[in-house]
Amino acid sequence: MSELYDQIMSQKGSLEKIVMKIPGFKGYQDKQTRRKADTMLRDFIAKQIADCVQKMVRIEKLILDNVGMQYMQKTRNVKGKIQLYHDRVDTAVPGYSGMWAQMKIGAEELEEIYSFDEAQVIYVEKVDAALDALQQTVLNQDGIDLAIMEVDAAVTEALDAFALRDDILTRLSEST
Repeated sequence: MSELYDQIMSQKGSLEKIVMKIPGFKGYQDKQTRRKADTMLRDFIAKQIADCVQKMVRIEKLILDNVGMQYMQKTRNVKGKIQLYHDRVDTAVPGYSGMWAQMKIGAEELEEIYSFDEAQVIYVEKVDAALDALQQTVLNQDGIDLAIMEVDAAVTEALDAFALRDDILTRLSEST
């Protein structure tokens, strides 16, 4: 399908320890609790992304205070992308409830969706790390353009990965 898809699928199952950081998440594997677990995971990820938006706001202020206004258009665009990522995760259709509950989803499909859900935790961590690096470059006042591009690339990859999850759910709904 795509390089990003292959990357996510190759990590299938290896990310469980990361999602176990989420309080109350143990029940995700249990069929009866998938709906609640899916919502819990998306809520957790959405909160983490909201924290990234706030971090970007603080970095913008830091840039204004230390460097000036020359990067504001770029940072505004990146902040908007992070907000878009938040909104997509926060309002996503649950994979195991509503109209999806009527679908006959096999173990392979569930594993595929689960892999994409797990991967979002990694993507949020990548965005957060890129924001930390940007903050440091602002303090050093060196390499700010590149650091902004790295945050943008991390968010773009996260958005693309989340879109692939939606593609899987769409494909599953069309096959029923």
